[in-house]
Amino acid sequence: MGRKRRKESLRSWALRMNVSVPTLAAMEKGDPRVSMGVYATALWLVGQDDALRHLAAPESDAQALAQEILAIQNKGRRRDG
Repeated sequence: MGRKRRKESLRSWALRMNVSVPTLAAMEKGDPRVSMGVYATALWLVGQDDALRHLAAPESDAQALAQEILAIQNKGRRRDG
C-alpha cells in the first residue's frame, strides 16, 4: 500500500484519512466490512483516484455489455421467428 511505501505510520495516515487506526488496519488487510469511501480516500491520498473513474465507466463493465448484446440478439430472433 502507498502508506507503507511512504513510510508513514498507521496513526498519521488514519488522521489524514479521517478514520480510526483499526479501520485503516482493516482496510489494509482487505476486510470487506470497510466502506468504499475509505478505499476512495486512500486512493485519493496516493494520487490514484482516477482508478475509480475507470472502474465505474460504462465501457469498463464487460458483463453489462455482454447482457446488452444478448438482449439485442434475442430481440432480433423474436422478430425473425
